Amino acid sequence: MLKPLRLLLSLFLLGASGLATAAEATAVVETLHSALLDTMKNASTLGFKGRMEKLSPVLDSTFDFQAIAKVVTGRHWQSLAEDKRQAFIKAFRELSLATYADNFSGFGGEHFETLGHEQKKNSELVRTNIVTGDAKRVSLNYVLTKNGDEWHIVNVVAEGVSDLALKRSEYDGIIAAEGIDSLVAKLNGKVASYVAAGK
Repeated sequence: MLKPLRLLLSLFLLGASGLATAAEATAVVETLHSALLDTMKNASTLGFKGRMEKLSPVLDSTFDFQAIAKVVTGRHWQSLAEDKRQAFIKAFRELSLATYADNFSGFGGEHFETLGHEQKKNSELVRTNIVTGDAKRVSLNYVLTKNGDEWHIVNVVAEGVSDLALKRSEYDGIIAAEGIDSLVAKLNGKVASYVAAGK
C-alpha cells in the first residue's frame, strides 16, 4: 500500500508545484498590468516623463532585458564586447520604457483580464486580454522564463505577433549592415523623439 500512496503524494506535490509556478508567473504579468492601468488613469497628471518614471522600476522588475537582448541580437550577441552589450541593453530598455509611456497615455475605460496559462519546457505562457472601453478584446500573451528564483517576461505576443521575432528580424539586418553602434544610435534616436513629442 505504501508505493501507491507515495505515488499519489508525489503526483500531488508535482501538481502543487506547477500551480505555484503558474501563480508566480501570472503575478508578474498582473503586476505589470496594474502599473499600466494606474499609469493610464493618471496619464495627464503624470505627463510623459512622469509615466516613464512611474513605469521604470516596474519594467525592471517584470522584464529580463538581458535575456531579451541576447535573443533580439541573435548570432551577433556572442561576438559583442561587454561594453557594447551593456550599451545595447541600456538603449533597448529605454526604448521599451518610452514606448510604454507613449502607448499608455490616456484612459478610456480599459481593463485587463487574465485568461489562463500554459506550461512550456522552460517557460510559462500567460494568456491575457486588454479590453477597451467599447468592449473590444486585444490578445496579449506573455512568455516568461525563470532567472534564479524569479520569473520575468521575455516576450509579448500581441494578436499573435511576437515582439521578439519582429525585433530580431529588424535588428539583425541593421547590425549586419551597419554594426551595433549604429543600432544603439537608432534606438537612442527613437527614445529622443518620444521624449521630444511626449505629453
